[in-house]
Order: sequence, then C-alpha cells, then structure tokens
Amino acid sequence: MNARERVRAAIAGEAVDRPPVSVWRHFPEQDQTAEELAEQTVAWQERWGWDFVKYMPPGDYATIDWGARSAFTGWSGGNREMTKAPIERIDDWKALKPLDVRQGFNGMVLEALRMSRERIDADVPFLQTIFSPLTIAQKMTNGQIVGQLREHPEVVHAALELITRVTCDMVQASYEAGADGIFFASQLTTRDVTTEDEYRAFGVPYDLRVIGASRAARQDGIVFFHTHGDEPMLSLAAEYPVDILNWHDRLTGPSLKEGYGIVGKAVAGGINEQTIMAASPQEVAEEAREAVASLGGRHLLVTPGCVIRYATPEDRIQAVAEAVRGSS
Repeated sequence: MNARERVRAAIAGEAVDRPPVSVWRHFPEQDQTAEELAEQTVAWQERWGWDFVKYMPPGDYATIDWGARSAFTGWSGGNREMTKAPIERIDDWKALKPLDVRQGFNGMVLEALRMSRERIDADVPFLQTIFSPLTIAQKMTNGQIVGQLREHPEVVHAALELITRVTCDMVQASYEAGADGIFFASQLTTRDVTTEDEYRAFGVPYDLRVIGASRAARQDGIVFFHTHGDEPMLSLAAEYPVDILNWHDRLTGPSLKEGYGIVGKAVAGGINEQTIMAASPQEVAEEAREAVASLGGRHLLVTPGCVIRYATPEDRIQAVAEAVRGSS
C-alpha cells in the first residue's frame, strides 16, 4: 500500500498492510515565514516518511491578522506566548472585521502549505491545521472566552459568526493550496473547561459549518478531529461527521480501545506526547506495539495524543516509526 491507500483503508476499517503512522512537532521561530515553514515541513517529512503530514503552522496563526502578537519564550512544546491579545474587553469584539485569508499571516501559512505540497510525495495526504471557531475565540481573548460567553452570550455568538465565516474561507483556500484534508482542533471539547451544554450552544453549530465547508470544498477530503483537554467529550465528538478522532489517550484517557467503543470510527493515538521525551526508545516502541494490538491494527492510526515536545530525541521518534512499520 502507499500512504494514501493505507490512510483510506484505516478510515474505512479495512485490512491494511500496517497501520498508518505520523508524528508532529512545532518549529518555533522557523514558522514565521513561508520559506522557513515550508523548508521545515518538507525536511520533517523527508526525514521520517510519515503516512500523512499534519501541517504545523504556529498555534496562534489564526489570530495574528486580527491583531494578536506573540513571542517564542522557550516552552518545550514549541508554542508561542501571546504578548498582545486582540480582545481584552468584551466591547473589543464589536470592532472585529472580516479578513481576506489570502493576505497577511494567513496568506503566509497558505503559501507555505502550497510550497510544501509541491515538494512532498503526492501519495502522502497533507492535512491543514484548522482551529475550531470557539478555540480561535479562546486564543483571541487569551483564555477568557468561557467567562465571556456566560456573561455576554449574544456578543460572543456574533463574534463566532464572523470567525466561522473566515475559518470556512481558510478551509476553502487550504484545499486550493493543495491540502487533502483538515486537522480540526478543538481546545474546549473538554469538561474541565466548558460544560457539554455550553459547547453544544457555542461550539457545535459553528464547528459543523467548518466541517461542512471542508466537505463542500472536497467531498473526499479527510477530516481529522482532535479534541484537546483532560476530560474529552468523546460522546459529543462521536456525533461529528468526521473520519478520525484523536485525544490524549495515553495522558488522560480513555484508552484507544475504550474510546473506539464510544466513537465507533477510526481513532488516532497510542503515543504519549509528553513522556516520549524522557522514555527509553524501548518503552516508546512498546507503546506503539500496544496501540496496534489493542485494535488489531484496524480503524487505527498510530500518532501522539497531541503535538510532541520539539526537543524530543530522534531515537524516540525512530522507535515509533520502526515499531509500527514492523507490525505488518
């Protein structure tokens, strides 16, 4: 099988020669220009030959053209620290304006995607990172959105409407630039941040429009849904019309097997994104082998539960790749 065939078979629950495998990391300070981001993206894929590319623009990219500012301060995950939030007070939402995603920092991210896609094997699916509208709002307020939606629901709904329109445009533009699907990330589908009722009101309607934009842009486009946080709402996530679900299965649970029983569709995980940095290569390889065995290699993609630390030693990454590729 080639990578695309392998990923498609895993999504469908069909027999595979081995499960697809992919690992991703940030490229701090090398993700601020199209040339450097493309260079790092291509080099990462050339080094490891993953079965799909999870594109890694900076985690705050969707906020920059609305006025966010950030700096890399050395955090081991590789994320940048916000130094200026676009929304500091609830009234700031009223000044929010539409964006042309083909310009500014969004345009840079798209150009790097295009440049990367041209240099990466066409048989390897390339997934653009798209944050959920409520996640973008959370980033734009530097973590204050839940309090705002509880106190000023009408203002937040209006803001989410605009953010959703821009995010749908980014999905369309990403396919035009060469993406094969989206890595749709929600940082609020977790009960330690919001209640399920709150997410159904302020998250689900807007998420479904973004996922619908992906399907409209390309019917066979892959939708990989990452639910971030300590208490993932997997039952809610299972309702989404997505192809793959991913959460912190090793770090917070539930396990891949338990989660698969809840969602009933392809799941991605098996590698602890935090302990991989300090674990031995043998321990990391055993995690990968356990993941494959837990689902019999079907409906499974072996990945971390989230982004790995950018300084993770190469022998740990190599251990993942070799364990999965030796499982056929």
